Amino acid sequence: MTDHDPYNVVLRACFENPDHAGDLQGEYARVLASESVESDHGVRIVLSAGIADGMIVEMRFRVWGCPHTIAAAETLCSDLEKGPVSGLSAFDTNGMMQRLSVPVEKTGKILLLEDAMKLLWEQHESAA
Repeated sequence: MTDHDPYNVVLRACFENPDHAGDLQGEYARVLASESVESDHGVRIVLSAGIADGMIVEMRFRVWGCPHTIAAAETLCSDLEKGPVSGLSAFDTNGMMQRLSVPVEKTGKILLLEDAMKLLWEQHESAA
């Protein structure tokens, strides 16, 4: 990353190859889905998770937003997939922003991702 390049290496890798973009491909005992929208800038995040035996077997996203938002959603899905559903209960906003070198003026976009993830957790908890 140069002084004029707003995207670090991790962000570029996530944005250029978003393995988790799209829809769930498998059939699961349980599917969680959430949507979070910020209307002023047209940012929209849709998260979905295929759950089996207390594990997130598959996690996917759709994002209408900037490269930072897309990369953050990819990072989140990559981090949580193949892990316990309880991973949905905590989101480290500052850690995500540091990891992807997200400028402070884009904090709202990362918080929108946090909101979408919290909605997945709430769905899980309400059905438990």
